Amino acid sequence: MRPLKIIVLAKQVPDTRHVGPDAMKPDGTVNRGKLSTVFNPDDLHALELALNIKDRIPGTHVTILTMGPQKAADIIREGYYRGVDNGIMISDRRFGGADTLATSYTLVQGIKKLAPYDLIVGGRQAIDGDTAQVGPQCADKLKIPQVTYVEEILEINEDEIIARRRLSKGVETVSAPFPCLMTVHGSSPDCRSRKAKNVMQYKYARTKTEMRKGDPVLEELHKKRPYLVIPEWSVEDIEADVKKIGLAGSPTKVKSVESIILTANEAKLLSESDADIEMMIKELIEHHTIG
Repeated sequence: MRPLKIIVLAKQVPDTRHVGPDAMKPDGTVNRGKLSTVFNPDDLHALELALNIKDRIPGTHVTILTMGPQKAADIIREGYYRGVDNGIMISDRRFGGADTLATSYTLVQGIKKLAPYDLIVGGRQAIDGDTAQVGPQCADKLKIPQVTYVEEILEINEDEIIARRRLSKGVETVSAPFPCLMTVHGSSPDCRSRKAKNVMQYKYARTKTEMRKGDPVLEELHKKRPYLVIPEWSVEDIEADVKKIGLAGSPTKVKSVESIILTANEAKLLSESDADIEMMIKELIEHHTIG
């Protein structure tokens, strides 16, 4: 089997467990500077799927591609620590405020610059939006087949990849020709841990913007070890149309975000009796929760 070239789409997202009143800016965009961040959970599953293929097929090359503000470079370093071969950071203030349409356009511009490729993988969805739209939109823009909700790769041959999908009422086995895009379900295997050797090798990996603080020790280290320089692509680098990126290219606007905390006073304890179940259904219908 020939080696594959895989691109992993990954995102740094706000930790939704700690959303406060200052989570949104007045313009309706996420105030990412006020929120702690994490590696999007579903994207970690996608990363593991890519690394598993790399283990199975010698010579396979895995690149992690992320779009975001400067601190999103942590995603690239995490990828290095876990076994990816290359990382690309798409970062420019003009990308800020992007919805799924603008995000997928930006990522596709980056993917085209990385072509040729055999497989693109990403998480099923990001926890800061829960739309599950970016992956399919990328596939549509690239005009390649897509397989969503992937749980496991069953077989790979020269021309196609066979995967098992996790659906709401069962599983499905499907095949897709190369090149193709897959989004990975959270029921797939968890991502492997960091490797100590990789952490030691890449812990000083930085983008050029991160290096502008002028650390002479890091600058000298980067001259000796060019692989520690994380490529950083701007609007011009990916030849993006400024009308299709950021807020300008985003028809979706968020009006507000609420953090709802349930208290014990709002909880109800129901038995398994028919009467209690009937009462619960009536109450849900009255409050338009269901119906």
